[in-house]
Amino acid sequence: MDQPSQEDFVRQVPLFADLTAKEIGELVRSSQLLFASAGERIIEEGAPGNSMFIVLDGELEVTKREGDRDILLATRRPGEFLGEMSLLEQTPRSASVRAVQQSTLLAIGPEAFHALLSHRPAAATTLLRTVAGRLRSTEASLVQSDKLASLGTLAAGLAHELNNPAAAIQSSAGYLRDSVRQWHERTKRLSGSAVHESNERAKIEELERFILDGGQAALPSKEESRIEAWLDDKGIPEPWDLAPPLAAGGWSAERLTELSTTFAVEHLSEVIGWLAAGLSAQQLLDEIELSARAISKIVHAVKSYAYLDQAPVQDVDLQASLEDTLTILHHKLKQGIEVNRLYGPDVPKIEAYAGELNQVWTNIIDNAVQAMAGEGMLEIATQRLGDEVEVRIADSGPGIPEDVAPRIFDPFFTTKAQGVGTGLGLHIAHNIIVNHHRGRISFSSRPGRTEFRIVLPVRLSDGRGP
Repeated sequence: MDQPSQEDFVRQVPLFADLTAKEIGELVRSSQLLFASAGERIIEEGAPGNSMFIVLDGELEVTKREGDRDILLATRRPGEFLGEMSLLEQTPRSASVRAVQQSTLLAIGPEAFHALLSHRPAAATTLLRTVAGRLRSTEASLVQSDKLASLGTLAAGLAHELNNPAAAIQSSAGYLRDSVRQWHERTKRLSGSAVHESNERAKIEELERFILDGGQAALPSKEESRIEAWLDDKGIPEPWDLAPPLAAGGWSAERLTELSTTFAVEHLSEVIGWLAAGLSAQQLLDEIELSARAISKIVHAVKSYAYLDQAPVQDVDLQASLEDTLTILHHKLKQGIEVNRLYGPDVPKIEAYAGELNQVWTNIIDNAVQAMAGEGMLEIATQRLGDEVEVRIADSGPGIPEDVAPRIFDPFFTTKAQGVGTGLGLHIAHNIIVNHHRGRISFSSRPGRTEFRIVLPVRLSDGRGP
Protein backbone atom coordinates (compact mmCIF):
# COMPACT_ATOMS: atom_id res chain seq x y z
CA MET A 1 0.00 0.00 0.00
CA ASP A 2 1.38 3.40 -0.97
CA GLN A 3 2.28 5.91 1.73
CA PRO A 4 0.07 9.05 1.67
CA SER A 5 1.70 12.05 0.04
CA GLN A 6 2.45 15.25 1.95
CA GLU A 7 -0.54 16.83 0.20
CA ASP A 8 -2.84 14.00 1.36
CA PHE A 9 -1.54 14.30 4.92
CA VAL A 10 -1.92 18.10 5.04
CA ARG A 11 -5.48 17.76 3.75
CA GLN A 12 -6.35 15.65 6.84
CA VAL A 13 -5.30 18.47 9.20
CA PRO A 14 -8.51 20.33 10.25
CA LEU A 15 -6.84 23.70 9.77
CA PHE A 16 -6.39 22.99 6.04
CA ALA A 17 -9.54 20.95 5.42
CA ASP A 18 -11.22 23.63 3.28
CA LEU A 19 -8.24 24.26 0.99
CA THR A 20 -8.43 23.28 -2.65
CA ALA A 21 -5.95 20.80 -4.11
CA LYS A 22 -4.14 23.69 -5.77
CA GLU A 23 -3.88 25.66 -2.53
CA ILE A 24 -2.61 22.64 -0.63
CA GLY A 25 -0.04 22.02 -3.35
CA GLU A 26 1.17 25.61 -3.16
CA LEU A 27 1.32 25.41 0.65
CA VAL A 28 3.41 22.24 0.57
CA ARG A 29 5.75 23.56 -2.13
CA SER A 30 6.37 26.76 -0.18
CA SER A 31 7.09 24.80 2.99
CA GLN A 32 10.13 22.83 4.15
CA LEU A 33 10.29 19.21 5.19
CA LEU A 34 12.21 18.64 8.45
CA PHE A 35 13.47 15.45 10.08
CA ALA A 36 14.22 15.42 13.83
CA SER A 37 16.02 12.73 15.79
CA ALA A 38 14.86 11.67 19.25
CA GLY A 39 15.93 14.31 21.77
CA GLU A 40 16.53 17.02 19.16
CA ARG A 41 15.10 20.47 19.85
CA ILE A 42 12.86 21.87 17.12
CA ILE A 43 11.99 25.13 18.89
CA GLU A 44 14.07 26.94 21.51
CA GLU A 45 12.33 29.12 24.10
CA GLY A 46 13.20 32.76 23.48
CA ALA A 47 14.20 32.24 19.84
CA PRO A 48 12.48 34.17 16.99
CA GLY A 49 9.16 32.70 15.88
CA ASN A 50 9.45 32.50 12.10
CA SER A 51 7.72 29.20 11.27
CA MET A 52 4.71 27.09 12.09
CA PHE A 53 5.08 23.30 12.11
CA ILE A 54 2.78 20.41 11.19
CA VAL A 55 3.66 17.04 12.71
CA LEU A 56 3.66 14.46 9.92
CA ASP A 57 5.16 11.60 11.90
CA GLY A 58 6.54 10.93 15.39
CA GLU A 59 5.89 12.70 18.70
CA LEU A 60 6.98 16.03 20.20
CA GLU A 61 6.79 17.51 23.70
CA VAL A 62 6.30 21.19 24.53
CA THR A 63 8.10 22.45 27.66
CA LYS A 64 8.68 25.76 29.43
CA ARG A 65 11.75 26.50 31.53
CA GLU A 66 11.07 27.41 35.15
CA GLY A 67 14.19 27.86 37.26
CA ASP A 68 16.29 24.75 36.91
CA ARG A 69 13.55 22.50 35.56
CA ASP A 70 11.39 22.05 32.46
CA ILE A 71 7.60 22.06 32.85
CA LEU A 72 5.81 19.75 30.40
CA LEU A 73 2.93 21.69 28.83
CA ALA A 74 1.73 19.36 26.06
CA THR A 75 2.60 16.64 23.55
CA ARG A 76 2.01 16.93 19.81
CA ARG A 77 1.39 13.95 17.52
CA PRO A 78 0.76 13.42 13.78
CA GLY A 79 -1.93 15.75 12.42
CA GLU A 80 -1.33 18.45 15.04
CA PHE A 81 0.39 21.78 14.49
CA LEU A 82 2.50 24.02 16.71
CA GLY A 83 4.45 27.29 16.68
CA GLU A 84 1.46 29.29 15.45
CA MET A 85 1.33 31.70 18.41
CA SER A 86 4.76 33.22 17.89
CA LEU A 87 4.18 33.40 14.15
CA LEU A 88 0.91 35.25 14.68
CA GLU A 89 2.31 37.75 17.19
CA GLN A 90 5.81 37.99 15.71
CA THR A 91 7.21 37.44 19.20
CA PRO A 92 9.94 35.12 20.55
CA ARG A 93 9.03 31.55 21.29
CA SER A 94 7.32 31.18 24.69
CA ALA A 95 8.22 27.49 25.03
CA SER A 96 10.62 24.84 23.72
CA VAL A 97 9.74 21.80 21.60
CA ARG A 98 11.72 18.56 21.59
CA ALA A 99 11.29 15.38 19.55
CA VAL A 100 10.44 12.45 21.81
CA GLN A 101 11.14 10.01 18.95
CA GLN A 102 12.20 10.19 15.33
CA SER A 103 9.79 12.76 13.84
CA THR A 104 8.95 14.40 10.53
CA LEU A 105 7.55 17.91 10.30
CA LEU A 106 6.47 20.39 7.69
CA ALA A 107 7.70 23.94 8.42
CA ILE A 108 5.40 26.67 7.07
CA GLY A 109 7.00 30.08 6.72
CA PRO A 110 5.35 33.45 7.42
CA GLU A 111 4.45 34.26 3.78
CA ALA A 112 2.59 31.00 3.17
CA PHE A 113 0.97 31.22 6.59
CA HIS A 114 -0.40 34.74 6.07
CA ALA A 115 -1.53 33.88 2.54
CA LEU A 116 -3.52 30.99 4.01
CA LEU A 117 -5.24 33.24 6.56
CA SER A 118 -6.08 35.92 3.98
CA HIS A 119 -7.53 33.48 1.43
CA ARG A 120 -9.37 31.19 3.86
CA PRO A 121 -11.10 33.00 6.79
CA ALA A 122 -12.40 29.65 8.05
CA ALA A 123 -8.79 28.61 8.68
CA ALA A 124 -8.33 31.70 10.83
CA THR A 125 -11.38 30.71 12.92
CA THR A 126 -10.03 27.19 13.43
CA LEU A 127 -6.64 28.59 14.33
CA LEU A 128 -8.11 31.05 16.84
CA ARG A 129 -10.15 28.29 18.50
CA THR A 130 -7.04 26.11 18.79
CA VAL A 131 -4.90 28.94 20.14
CA ALA A 132 -7.53 29.87 22.75
CA GLY A 133 -7.78 26.28 23.97
CA ARG A 134 -4.01 25.94 24.17
CA LEU A 135 -3.69 29.21 26.09
CA ARG A 136 -6.19 28.02 28.67
CA SER A 137 -4.44 24.68 29.01
CA THR A 138 -0.98 26.23 29.17
CA GLU A 139 -2.06 28.83 31.69
CA ALA A 140 -3.68 26.19 33.93
CA SER A 141 -0.51 24.07 33.85
CA LEU A 142 1.77 27.02 34.58
CA VAL A 143 -0.48 28.45 37.30
CA GLN A 144 -0.35 25.13 39.12
CA SER A 145 3.39 24.88 38.58
CA ASP A 146 3.84 28.48 39.68
CA LYS A 147 1.92 27.77 42.88
CA LEU A 148 4.03 24.69 43.59
CA ALA A 149 7.26 26.56 42.83
CA SER A 150 6.18 29.45 45.07
CA LEU A 151 5.28 27.00 47.79
CA GLY A 152 8.70 25.38 47.49
CA THR A 153 10.46 28.75 47.65
CA LEU A 154 8.40 29.84 50.64
CA ALA A 155 8.99 26.51 52.38
CA ALA A 156 12.75 26.86 51.90
CA GLY A 157 12.67 30.40 53.24
CA LEU A 158 10.54 29.40 56.21
CA ALA A 159 12.83 26.48 56.98
CA HIS A 160 15.72 28.97 57.12
CA GLU A 161 13.71 31.38 59.29
CA LEU A 162 12.68 28.59 61.68
CA ASN A 163 16.19 27.18 61.82
CA ASN A 164 17.63 30.36 63.37
CA PRO A 165 15.46 30.46 66.52
CA ALA A 166 15.47 26.66 66.76
CA ALA A 167 19.28 26.63 66.73
CA ALA A 168 19.29 29.44 69.30
CA ILE A 169 17.03 27.42 71.59
CA GLN A 170 19.22 24.36 71.23
CA SER A 171 22.38 26.35 71.94
CA SER A 172 20.87 28.27 74.88
CA ALA A 173 19.47 25.08 76.41
CA GLY A 174 22.96 23.57 76.47
CA TYR A 175 24.47 26.64 78.14
CA LEU A 176 21.49 26.89 80.51
CA ARG A 177 22.18 23.43 81.86
CA ASP A 178 25.72 24.49 82.80
CA SER A 179 24.57 27.83 84.23
CA VAL A 180 21.92 26.24 86.44
CA ARG A 181 24.45 23.73 87.72
CA GLN A 182 26.95 26.49 88.49
CA TRP A 183 24.31 28.60 90.23
CA HIS A 184 23.20 25.59 92.29
CA GLU A 185 26.78 24.85 93.36
CA ARG A 186 27.50 28.48 94.22
CA THR A 187 24.23 28.70 96.15
CA LYS A 188 25.26 25.73 98.26
CA ARG A 189 28.70 27.24 98.87
CA LEU A 190 27.16 30.56 99.77
CA SER A 191 24.73 28.89 102.18
CA GLY A 192 27.58 27.04 103.85
CA SER A 193 29.82 30.09 104.17
CA ALA A 194 30.14 32.41 107.13
CA VAL A 195 27.56 34.86 105.75
CA HIS A 196 25.71 35.37 109.00
CA GLU A 197 25.37 39.11 109.32
CA SER A 198 21.73 40.18 109.01
CA ASN A 199 22.49 42.90 106.49
CA GLU A 200 24.40 40.41 104.29
CA ARG A 201 21.59 37.85 104.44
CA ALA A 202 19.01 40.52 103.61
CA LYS A 203 21.07 41.68 100.64
CA ILE A 204 21.41 38.13 99.31
CA GLU A 205 17.61 37.70 99.50
CA GLU A 206 17.23 41.00 97.63
CA LEU A 207 19.72 39.88 94.98
CA GLU A 208 17.88 36.57 94.56
CA ARG A 209 14.61 38.41 93.89
CA PHE A 210 16.50 40.63 91.45
CA ILE A 211 17.80 37.57 89.57
CA LEU A 212 14.41 35.86 89.40
CA ASP A 213 12.79 39.07 88.15
CA GLY A 214 15.18 39.08 85.18
CA GLY A 215 17.55 41.85 86.22
CA GLN A 216 17.60 45.29 84.62
CA ALA A 217 18.16 46.60 81.12
CA ALA A 218 21.49 45.54 79.64
CA LEU A 219 24.37 47.99 79.62
CA PRO A 220 26.42 48.76 76.48
CA SER A 221 28.98 46.07 75.65
CA LYS A 222 31.84 48.51 76.34
CA GLU A 223 30.82 48.38 80.03
CA GLU A 224 32.05 44.78 80.16
CA SER A 225 35.68 45.87 80.01
CA ARG A 226 35.17 48.28 82.94
CA ILE A 227 33.47 45.54 84.98
CA GLU A 228 36.22 43.07 84.12
CA ALA A 229 38.87 45.58 85.26
CA TRP A 230 36.96 46.15 88.51
CA LEU A 231 36.68 42.41 89.19
CA ASP A 232 40.35 41.90 88.42
CA ASP A 233 41.28 44.76 90.75
CA LYS A 234 39.30 43.11 93.57
CA GLY A 235 41.07 39.80 92.96
CA ILE A 236 37.89 37.97 91.95
CA PRO A 237 38.67 34.85 89.86
CA GLU A 238 37.69 34.52 86.18
CA PRO A 239 36.58 38.13 85.65
CA TRP A 240 36.29 37.56 81.86
CA ASP A 241 33.51 35.00 82.48
CA LEU A 242 31.64 37.05 85.09
CA ALA A 243 31.66 40.44 83.34
CA PRO A 244 29.28 39.65 80.38
CA PRO A 245 26.27 38.42 82.43
CA LEU A 246 26.76 41.21 84.98
CA ALA A 247 26.72 43.89 82.24
CA ALA A 248 23.74 42.20 80.53
CA GLY A 249 21.92 42.25 83.89
CA GLY A 250 22.43 45.99 84.34
CA TRP A 251 25.35 45.93 86.80
CA SER A 252 27.91 48.68 86.27
CA ALA A 253 31.28 48.99 88.00
CA GLU A 254 29.73 51.70 90.19
CA ARG A 255 26.89 49.43 91.34
CA LEU A 256 29.36 46.68 92.11
CA THR A 257 31.39 49.12 94.21
CA GLU A 258 28.22 49.97 96.13
CA LEU A 259 27.46 46.27 96.57
CA SER A 260 30.94 45.58 97.91
CA THR A 261 30.31 47.84 100.92
CA THR A 262 27.60 45.43 102.15
CA PHE A 263 29.76 42.31 102.30
CA ALA A 264 32.94 41.40 104.06
CA VAL A 265 35.97 41.17 101.79
CA GLU A 266 36.19 37.38 102.22
CA HIS A 267 32.55 36.96 101.09
CA LEU A 268 32.55 39.33 98.10
CA SER A 269 34.07 36.95 95.56
CA GLU A 270 31.53 34.19 96.31
CA VAL A 271 28.58 36.60 96.26
CA ILE A 272 29.50 38.17 92.91
CA GLY A 273 30.19 34.74 91.36
CA TRP A 274 26.79 33.56 92.57
CA LEU A 275 25.11 36.73 91.22
CA ALA A 276 26.74 36.34 87.79
CA ALA A 277 25.76 32.64 87.54
CA GLY A 278 22.14 33.43 88.43
CA LEU A 279 21.94 36.29 85.95
CA SER A 280 23.46 34.10 83.22
CA ALA A 281 20.83 31.39 83.76
CA GLN A 282 18.02 33.95 83.69
CA GLN A 283 19.37 35.57 80.52
CA LEU A 284 19.52 32.20 78.78
CA LEU A 285 15.89 31.57 79.75
CA ASP A 286 15.00 34.95 78.21
CA GLU A 287 16.81 33.99 74.99
CA ILE A 288 14.92 30.69 74.82
CA GLU A 289 11.60 32.50 75.39
CA LEU A 290 12.44 35.05 72.69
CA SER A 291 13.32 32.31 70.18
CA ALA A 292 10.17 30.37 71.03
CA ARG A 293 8.11 33.49 70.42
CA ALA A 294 9.81 33.94 67.03
CA ILE A 295 8.86 30.38 66.07
CA SER A 296 5.30 30.91 67.31
CA LYS A 297 5.03 34.12 65.26
CA ILE A 298 6.17 32.35 62.09
CA VAL A 299 3.79 29.42 62.64
CA HIS A 300 0.91 31.82 63.30
CA ALA A 301 1.77 33.76 60.14
CA VAL A 302 1.86 30.58 58.05
CA LYS A 303 -1.50 29.47 59.40
CA SER A 304 -3.05 32.88 58.78
CA TYR A 305 -1.36 33.19 55.37
CA ALA A 306 -2.80 29.89 54.20
CA TYR A 307 -6.12 30.42 56.04
CA LEU A 308 -6.03 26.79 57.14
CA ASP A 309 -9.32 25.16 58.15
CA GLN A 310 -11.31 28.27 57.23
CA ALA A 311 -13.91 29.01 54.60
CA PRO A 312 -12.55 30.61 51.40
CA VAL A 313 -14.47 33.88 51.91
CA GLN A 314 -13.39 35.68 55.09
CA ASP A 315 -13.70 39.03 56.77
CA VAL A 316 -10.08 39.95 56.14
CA ASP A 317 -7.98 42.37 58.18
CA LEU A 318 -5.82 43.87 55.44
CA GLN A 319 -3.08 44.99 57.80
CA ALA A 320 -2.81 41.50 59.33
CA SER A 321 -2.91 39.94 55.85
CA LEU A 322 -0.06 42.16 54.64
CA GLU A 323 1.96 41.57 57.82
CA ASP A 324 1.57 37.79 57.48
CA THR A 325 2.94 38.05 53.93
CA LEU A 326 5.89 40.15 55.13
CA THR A 327 6.63 37.53 57.78
CA ILE A 328 6.51 34.75 55.18
CA LEU A 329 8.88 36.73 52.92
CA HIS A 330 11.14 37.94 55.73
CA HIS A 331 14.03 35.80 54.49
CA LYS A 332 14.04 37.87 51.29
CA LEU A 333 13.58 41.24 52.98
CA LYS A 334 15.96 41.11 55.91
CA GLN A 335 19.23 41.44 53.97
CA GLY A 336 18.81 44.99 52.74
CA ILE A 337 15.19 46.09 52.33
CA GLU A 338 13.59 48.59 54.68
CA VAL A 339 9.81 48.34 55.01
CA ASN A 340 7.85 51.57 55.51
CA ARG A 341 4.34 50.89 56.79
CA LEU A 342 1.62 53.51 56.29
CA TYR A 343 -1.51 51.75 57.52
CA GLY A 344 -4.67 53.84 57.70
CA PRO A 345 -6.34 53.95 61.15
CA ASP A 346 -9.91 53.46 59.93
CA VAL A 347 -9.50 50.67 57.34
CA PRO A 348 -12.31 48.14 57.92
CA LYS A 349 -12.16 44.41 57.45
CA ILE A 350 -13.24 43.43 53.95
CA GLU A 351 -15.07 40.42 52.60
CA ALA A 352 -12.56 38.59 50.40
CA TYR A 353 -11.00 35.32 49.32
CA ALA A 354 -8.29 35.57 51.94
CA GLY A 355 -5.79 33.09 50.56
CA GLU A 356 -6.01 34.66 47.10
CA LEU A 357 -5.27 38.15 48.45
CA ASN A 358 -2.16 36.79 50.13
CA GLN A 359 -1.10 35.42 46.75
CA VAL A 360 -1.51 38.92 45.25
CA TRP A 361 0.60 40.53 47.99
CA THR A 362 3.23 37.80 47.60
CA ASN A 363 3.52 38.20 43.83
CA ILE A 364 3.77 42.01 43.96
CA ILE A 365 6.19 42.14 46.91
CA ASP A 366 8.36 39.37 45.47
CA ASN A 367 8.57 41.26 42.16
CA ALA A 368 9.51 44.41 44.08
CA VAL A 369 12.29 42.59 45.94
CA GLN A 370 13.71 41.31 42.65
CA ALA A 371 13.41 44.75 41.03
CA MET A 372 15.43 46.27 43.89
CA ALA A 373 17.98 43.44 43.75
CA GLY A 374 17.43 42.87 47.47
CA GLU A 375 18.26 46.43 48.59
CA GLY A 376 16.02 49.46 48.87
CA MET A 377 12.75 50.75 50.32
CA LEU A 378 9.44 48.88 50.26
CA GLU A 379 6.42 51.00 51.11
CA ILE A 380 3.05 49.50 52.02
CA ALA A 381 0.04 51.75 52.62
CA THR A 382 -3.68 51.25 53.20
CA GLN A 383 -6.61 53.66 53.41
CA ARG A 384 -10.38 53.68 53.26
CA LEU A 385 -12.15 55.14 50.23
CA GLY A 386 -15.84 55.19 51.16
CA ASP A 387 -17.21 51.71 50.42
CA GLU A 388 -13.81 50.62 49.12
CA VAL A 389 -10.33 50.18 50.51
CA GLU A 390 -7.01 50.90 48.83
CA VAL A 391 -3.70 49.08 49.16
CA ARG A 392 -0.53 50.60 47.70
CA ILE A 393 2.73 48.69 47.39
CA ALA A 394 5.73 50.67 46.15
CA ASP A 395 9.41 49.94 45.67
CA SER A 396 12.51 52.04 45.03
CA GLY A 397 13.68 49.96 42.07
CA PRO A 398 14.67 51.21 38.60
CA GLY A 399 11.08 51.34 37.33
CA ILE A 400 9.18 49.60 34.53
CA PRO A 401 10.28 50.58 30.99
CA GLU A 402 7.62 52.42 28.96
CA ASP A 403 7.63 49.81 26.20
CA VAL A 404 6.95 47.07 28.75
CA ALA A 405 4.20 48.80 30.74
CA PRO A 406 1.25 48.07 28.38
CA ARG A 407 1.86 44.30 28.63
CA ILE A 408 2.62 44.04 32.35
CA PHE A 409 -0.59 42.09 33.14
CA ASP A 410 -0.47 39.89 30.01
CA PRO A 411 -0.14 36.12 30.58
CA PHE A 412 3.33 34.66 29.96
CA PHE A 413 4.88 38.13 29.61
CA THR A 414 8.01 38.62 31.68
CA THR A 415 11.03 40.91 31.65
CA LYS A 416 13.05 38.42 33.67
CA ALA A 417 15.77 36.24 32.22
CA GLN A 418 14.72 33.07 30.42
CA GLY A 419 13.83 30.36 32.92
CA VAL A 420 13.17 32.84 35.74
CA GLY A 421 9.44 32.94 36.43
CA THR A 422 6.47 31.97 34.27
CA GLY A 423 5.26 35.47 33.44
CA LEU A 424 2.02 34.74 35.29
CA GLY A 425 2.52 36.48 38.65
CA LEU A 426 0.91 39.81 37.76
CA HIS A 427 -1.58 38.15 35.41
CA ILE A 428 -2.78 36.02 38.33
CA ALA A 429 -2.89 39.09 40.57
CA HIS A 430 -4.99 40.94 37.99
CA ASN A 431 -7.45 38.06 37.67
CA ILE A 432 -7.81 37.72 41.46
CA ILE A 433 -8.44 41.43 42.00
CA VAL A 434 -10.58 42.20 38.95
CA ASN A 435 -12.45 38.94 38.26
CA HIS A 436 -12.72 37.41 41.73
CA HIS A 437 -13.14 40.54 43.85
CA ARG A 438 -14.65 43.12 41.46
CA GLY A 439 -11.72 45.40 42.29
CA ARG A 440 -9.17 47.39 40.33
CA ILE A 441 -5.42 47.12 39.99
CA SER A 442 -3.16 49.67 38.33
CA PHE A 443 0.38 50.93 38.58
CA SER A 444 2.58 53.94 38.01
CA SER A 445 6.30 53.81 37.47
CA ARG A 446 9.33 56.04 37.15
CA PRO A 447 13.00 55.48 37.96
CA GLY A 448 13.24 55.13 41.73
CA ARG A 449 9.58 54.36 42.39
CA THR A 450 7.11 51.80 41.07
CA GLU A 451 3.74 51.71 42.82
CA PHE A 452 0.93 49.17 42.45
CA ARG A 453 -2.51 50.38 43.53
CA ILE A 454 -5.21 47.87 44.44
CA VAL A 455 -8.77 49.00 45.20
CA LEU A 456 -11.21 46.48 46.67
CA PRO A 457 -14.87 46.71 47.72
CA VAL A 458 -15.54 46.30 51.42
CA ARG A 459 -18.29 43.77 50.60
CA LEU A 460 -18.54 41.22 47.80
CA SER A 461 -21.94 40.73 46.15
CA ASP A 462 -23.89 37.75 47.41
CA GLY A 463 -23.10 34.50 45.70
CA ARG A 464 -20.09 35.87 43.89
CA GLY A 465 -17.46 33.17 43.43
CA PRO A 466 -14.05 32.82 41.78
